[in-house]
Amino acid sequence: MNKKMPTITVEFQPTGRRIDIEHGETLLHTAQLAGTDLVAACSGIGICGTCLVRVVSGETTLPTLSELDLLDSEKIKAGYRLACQCIPLSDTRVEVPPESLPAGQKLQLEGWGGEIKLVPAISAIDLFLSPPTLHDLKSDYTRLKDALKQLGLKDLSADYQVLTSMSERIRNQNWSLRVAIRSSTETGQIVNILPANSGIFGLAVDIGSTKLAIYLVNLETGATVAQKGVANPQISFGEDVISRIAFANKGIKNRELLQKRLIEILNQSIIELCQSSNCTPEQIVEAVLVGNTAIHHLVTFLPVQQLGAAPYVAAISDPLELRARDLGLNIAPGALVYFPAIIAGYVGADHTSALLATRFSQSNRIRVLIDIGTNTEISLGIGEKIYSCSTASGPAFEGAHIHDGMRAAPGAIEKVQLTSEQCKVVTVGGIPPVGICGTGVLQAISELLRNEIITPQGTLRKNCPGVRFQDGRGGEYLLVPAAQTGHGRDIVITRKDINEIQLAKGAIRAGIEILLSHGGISSEEVEEWVIAGAFGTYLNLESAIQIGMFPKVPLDRFHQVGNAAGTGAKQMLLSLDERSAATQITQRVEYIELTIYPDFTQQFVKHMNFDIE
Repeated sequence: MNKKMPTITVEFQPTGRRIDIEHGETLLHTAQLAGTDLVAACSGIGICGTCLVRVVSGETTLPTLSELDLLDSEKIKAGYRLACQCIPLSDTRVEVPPESLPAGQKLQLEGWGGEIKLVPAISAIDLFLSPPTLHDLKSDYTRLKDALKQLGLKDLSADYQVLTSMSERIRNQNWSLRVAIRSSTETGQIVNILPANSGIFGLAVDIGSTKLAIYLVNLETGATVAQKGVANPQISFGEDVISRIAFANKGIKNRELLQKRLIEILNQSIIELCQSSNCTPEQIVEAVLVGNTAIHHLVTFLPVQQLGAAPYVAAISDPLELRARDLGLNIAPGALVYFPAIIAGYVGADHTSALLATRFSQSNRIRVLIDIGTNTEISLGIGEKIYSCSTASGPAFEGAHIHDGMRAAPGAIEKVQLTSEQCKVVTVGGIPPVGICGTGVLQAISELLRNEIITPQGTLRKNCPGVRFQDGRGGEYLLVPAAQTGHGRDIVITRKDINEIQLAKGAIRAGIEILLSHGGISSEEVEEWVIAGAFGTYLNLESAIQIGMFPKVPLDRFHQVGNAAGTGAKQMLLSLDERSAATQITQRVEYIELTIYPDFTQQFVKHMNFDIE
């Protein structure tokens, strides 16, 4: 009798889908079984090359003749394979590039933000220069500086990369040009030389742990002309920043790889944004990037080792200005990238940006800002004081560590309604379900709690419709039977899934309660609860209150503001005054380190249960 071989676990990123398969399945078939659609124009016979994936970890079969024919050696060396040809031989993690997915994730781009006065770092001046003659032998650069000096710009300098192409550009443009200048009082530096009347643009990016929100902004009008949401490719190296820090600390090549992968997706997105807006990357003359402290350090190639161990300090917390080309970012030759100030080791510039966008420092009201993600940042504003903390809510809200969890991609259950007769679900894209994302898990658990199918401690009650116990496990609730799913398998909520949400919501609620206690106020005294971030945007507030993630206060005190970090990044791109205001905000913040707070463990344990009020 043949002994059955153990199954193999395959994980697909950025959707977050995981599946156990038998030996011998191709990655394409595995993806189809998991509900991760891949483009496969030739239906998987290995002649089109559209099902391109990258094997991040795990052992697979060697490249086939089809792969060797369609993929160059550099791609194969980098781990790229055709999913229809590649068979995993051990537990495997696979990255699916955007071009191989027929539809993208549901990403939050919009955010609330008020009007601001435009004070951009870059201005544009149109010039017509008189060409040199045998009687006028001034150098091209002197000719340019003299023309600008007549307009009041003195002590002008130019980026070296601008100088290397200046003469050719001026002549190609028949001595009619537009000069992008970074100005400071009467001095300035030439960032780029463009054709006359060219638009000048800026790039604002909110780099989340799992998603990137990228905005192309007209610096002269303040309008966002194009925007794009993409998955953070670093997720292939770890669901959370702790995993990525550990990966980076294994060697300099790992740090280089994390930085390179992020810059690659940014450069690719820049090309696509420019194509949709009828402009060129060289017209992007300034950029603002925000992210948590670990992301900030990884993209700027700062060391992250000290972030992975107590006391978790940043290498630098001041605002940074770095040359775009030094980071590998393909925009204007002399463009700078601005990184706002960091608040603490685990409260980064993205939270600084969110505080700016929500005008947290300009309100006399008592307010709480909660930016929910793998790492959740919370701030309490009382008068002139701002108290902030960070809590490790984990990746459950992104669908990770959930039995049928996935990110908010097409087919993910995002809404659940449970009645005495049936369980109704709504999916992203309105297609048959293949998994459940974070908002769906949270709402499902809220519904199970409301219908008394789970206890206040999170245990599934026996003899309830839909509940089943098998194989000695802690029980599961059948959300969608196999006949109604997109992959022919049951979609369930398990006892372990409930525990993952208990851990996440317990950490968030503990952070809230500790900030309130530190500020000497109760939840009833908070006048406004501001919920930010992609998860916070789609979160059902009633469900969040039902399970005890937020205190039981009137719903009209809650405001979901979308991607506040992205909005703040755009504001800093458009105004030097906003950059100064953001720096001032960080100087007003008192950071509370929860790991050493005496009451944290008690609060965390207390708020893991659902019967806290």
